[in-house]
Formats: sequence, C-alpha cells, structure tokens
Amino acid sequence: MKTLYLRIVFTTIFVMILSGIIAFILANFYYQNKLKPFNDSKVTRLSKDIVNFYEKNQEILLNDYLENTADLGYQLYIVDPNGQGFFYGGEFRNKEMDSEIIQNVLNGHVYHGILDFPSSAFITGFFDNVLTNTIGVRMTVDGKNYALFIRPNLDMQFGEMRIFFSVLLILSLIVSILFVIISTRYIVKPIIKLTDATKRISTGKYDIQLDMKRRDEIGKLAEHFKEMAKNLEQLESMRQEFVSNVSHEIQAPLASIQGFSNTLQSDTLPEEQRKHYLAIIEAETKRMSQLSKQLLMLASLDKEEHLIKKSTFNVAEQIKQVIFMSEWSWQEKEIAIDLSLPTTFIYADQHLLHQVWTNLLTNSIKFTPIGGTISIRLTEQENDCIVEVQDTGIGIAQSELANIFNRFYKVDQARTPSEIGSSGLGLAITKKIVELHSGQISVTSQIGNGTTFRIQLPRM
Repeated sequence: MKTLYLRIVFTTIFVMILSGIIAFILANFYYQNKLKPFNDSKVTRLSKDIVNFYEKNQEILLNDYLENTADLGYQLYIVDPNGQGFFYGGEFRNKEMDSEIIQNVLNGHVYHGILDFPSSAFITGFFDNVLTNTIGVRMTVDGKNYALFIRPNLDMQFGEMRIFFSVLLILSLIVSILFVIISTRYIVKPIIKLTDATKRISTGKYDIQLDMKRRDEIGKLAEHFKEMAKNLEQLESMRQEFVSNVSHEIQAPLASIQGFSNTLQSDTLPEEQRKHYLAIIEAETKRMSQLSKQLLMLASLDKEEHLIKKSTFNVAEQIKQVIFMSEWSWQEKEIAIDLSLPTTFIYADQHLLHQVWTNLLTNSIKFTPIGGTISIRLTEQENDCIVEVQDTGIGIAQSELANIFNRFYKVDQARTPSEIGSSGLGLAITKKIVELHSGQISVTSQIGNGTTFRIQLPRM
C-alpha cells in the first residue's frame, strides 16, 4: 500500500470485516447467555403442549399426528418402549443420541438439549441441526411410555428469510466496498492536489491555485497551504531584496575605497588632498564595519528565544547613560536635550534596550538641525512604561512612515550629507528588539515639524 488512497480503502475494508467478526462473536455471546435459555424454555412448553394434546386425543393415529406436527415446521424423533426410533420432518445432521438420555426421558425426566448444548465461538447453537440439540419429553400412548425429541425445523420456518438476509448481507458488503472506493477517492483527491502543489513549491514556483470550496479539515489545510505559499513567495522576494540591498551597501564603499586607493598611488597628489581621501576611506571602512555588526545583530535577533537575557534595571539611568555617551555629537550641533526621566525599573534585556535608545537618539541627532531640541519623556501606564523621543528635525513625509522600519529603507527626502554612514538597518533593529520584548513602537512626523517615536514596553 504505497498510496494513501489504497491505504484508506484497505483499512476501511479491514475495519468492516473485523467489525463483522466482532459483532458476530458478541451476538453469539448474547445468544448463549440470553436467548438460548429462552429458546429452551419456549421449545419445552411447545413439546409439552404437543404431548398433552395427543394424550387427550389418542383416537388420532400417532403416526399421522407426528407427520402433521412435522409438517408445521418441526423435526421429531420418537423412541418406542422397545428402543426403536422413528424420524419425522427434516433430516438431522447428526442422529446420534445417548441411550442413557433416552432412558431418562422414558422415566419422566425432561431433556434440555438446547440449554445444555455446548457453546462454540463461531457456531450459534440455535442453528446446529443435531439430534442432541433438542428437547426430550415423555409421551404416553395406550399406557406405554415413548421418548419424544423435538426441535424447530429452521430450514422450513426461516429458510427464505435466511436466504434473504444472506443476500442482503452480501449486497450490503459489496455496495459498502464500492462506496468506500468512490468516497475515498473524493477524500484523497485534494490531498493529491496538495502533494502536486508541494512539488511546485519545492521547485521555486509559488503561484499555487487550489480551487477547493470544502469547509472541513482538508479545506482548512488547503487554505493554510495557500497562505503558506504566499508567505514563502513574500519571504523569497524579501530574501532576494535583502541580498540585493546588502550587495549594494557593500559595493558602494568598496568602490569608493578602491577608487581613492588608486588615486592615492599618485606621487603628485597634494598632502592635504591625500589626507582628505584617507579620511573618506576611513569613513567608508567604518561604514562597512557598522553594516557587518548590524547584519550580525539582525541574524541574532531572528533567533529570538535564544537571544533574550532579561534582568531588572533602571531604564531611566540607562537612557541617561546613552545621552552622556553621545554628548559630543549633540553638543557639536548645539542641540538642547530636554529630559523627563523618573526612576522606572523594568524586567528586560539591558543590552538590547541600550541599542534601542542609541539608535533612536542617533537618528534624532542626525536629522535635527543646529540649535534644535530633542525631548525624551519616560512615563508609567499601568503595567507598561512608555518612552517618547521627540525632535525638532526635518521630519518624515506621511507616505514614507509605513516603510521606515523596513530593512535597508532610507527616506530620500530626509537625507543630508551627514547621513553617509547610514545603512538603513537601525530602525529595523529597533523594532525587532521592541517586539521581542512584547512591546510596540510607533512614529508620528510632519515635514519641517520634527518626529516623535513612541515605545511601549511591559515593565515585567
């Protein structure tokens, strides 16, 4: 069974057969424990009625009476006082009867052969046509005792019904198997489509069309599969774009370094110009170093659960430390720093949040003109802490706000000569770190009126 279709078909047929066997065994058990005593009692009453009727009407010939009784649907065996036996009605499969049993019946004891008939796992005693499977009663004829053994003639009483039920059972089994074969193909068909779709995805083709309108588990699986294919396509597109952006970001400084290195080989180059070119080479080298560090950090952040190392610390002191470390850059531009940082303890990764405040403050300093202001506010709201970093910089257009957290995205309208060292990864890293802490980051901005970043983090 190498296919799911054959596996389901054969499994269903096996279950049907096994269920039939178990049902037959249980039915046989029910007969042995419930119906057999009832049948024994019923046939015993019937046998006594047959004997009583004849004993009260002995003017009827015994032979005629027994033949008529047999014609009504019974198998009879009678033994006269001399030990000679006579059969009436249908033939017994086994005609052996112990002489001791016959003698007991002649002595007036009732023989309960149906009740005492041995049980069998696959043969229901009621249908076993043997002489021992009868009821034996004494019958007095002209003052002489006879032993009469009686059982229903099932071939006569239920012959047509047994054939009918046998045909019904066989037809039901055949029709059930046919329906299993047809219905299984209906069940397996969408799985075959999903298998073909999987093969297409493995070859890099993500345009999957699964026209399924089913609302069962397979229908839901198909819907989730289409969503997965769409996400894989987007992921592949993002991967290609990521590789292209990385290549571009690396190629640009390499081209500058190569060009200025060739220029520096000239012996006629003035010293002042030589120093300028060397400064550019140094700046481009730092830019490549920063890019590699940020790429490594993004790779680490994508692992998520293996990265977070939380501890309890004062986030206000951490922000002040970041401001102190970047003092030379905001003082150089004569930027005023407005702080509102009450003591607030949170349970988070101290190293990663340090990177968040550094990225946000660096951006604000970069895009705030000389003499501008940067405001940092820290507030508590229920179980969260909220940090707002607001500047009076050049701002960001509304059409650009939705993309500023994308990797390698740069806002062209907001670029200045001082942005040469930017890789477009800082805000992507910031958002990723905030999300790893189950927090949220949002931004509001207007061209010429500055930008405000709002970070909401759970304190615990």
